[in-house]
Amino acid sequence: MSFIIYDDKISKQKLLGLNIHIDDNVKIGTNVKIWSGTKIFKDSIIEDNCELGVNSIINNSHLKQNVKVLSSFVEQCVVDENTTIGPFATLKKGSEIGKGCRIGNFVEIKNSMIGNNVKIAHLTYVGDSIIGNECNIGCGVVFCNYDGAVKRKSVVGEKVFIGSNVNIIAPVCIGDGAYIAAGSTINKDVEFKQFAIARAYQINKDNFNNPYFNKF
Repeated sequence: MSFIIYDDKISKQKLLGLNIHIDDNVKIGTNVKIWSGTKIFKDSIIEDNCELGVNSIINNSHLKQNVKVLSSFVEQCVVDENTTIGPFATLKKGSEIGKGCRIGNFVEIKNSMIGNNVKIAHLTYVGDSIIGNECNIGCGVVFCNYDGAVKRKSVVGEKVFIGSNVNIIAPVCIGDGAYIAAGSTINKDVEFKQFAIARAYQINKDNFNNPYFNKF
């Protein structure tokens, strides 16, 4: 079930029936669709035409117009217009997400600024980083921000393509238009429109005696 709010005069009794919780200080615009199990806390602002999917948690955050949050956790963040979050994404304290972004399933973003029209589709961690407009961040990318003592920052320019399973070891800067090959570990700066590949060489050895499959 869902509940469509046309102003901020909400029937608490009806919301409880849908297992929806909205704190008293929350501000909600017009034509906002809230699905069952959703919780909205503290001084959150939900602007017009947003949709909050089942079991989403919005804590002290600002969602601008036409934002869709699908079964995700958003805490102390700003999400700009026409952006989709989730399902099962986590946006942590201090993050700002730009317009027209797609933050997909099992993506975690912490204390980072994400530009407009950025695609981070799935299974990625972005911590203490800045990502410019129109970037594509592949599956399994990790921004390695913690060296055991200090959290460090990485900066990604505009229109950068980062392939799947790339590790970005902070602090590094990646220039506009750069391309990072899948499976790379990047610990040096990548300049404007450079192609970066950082993989170990593959070696195939013949007639290997595999102890797990000795039937061959």
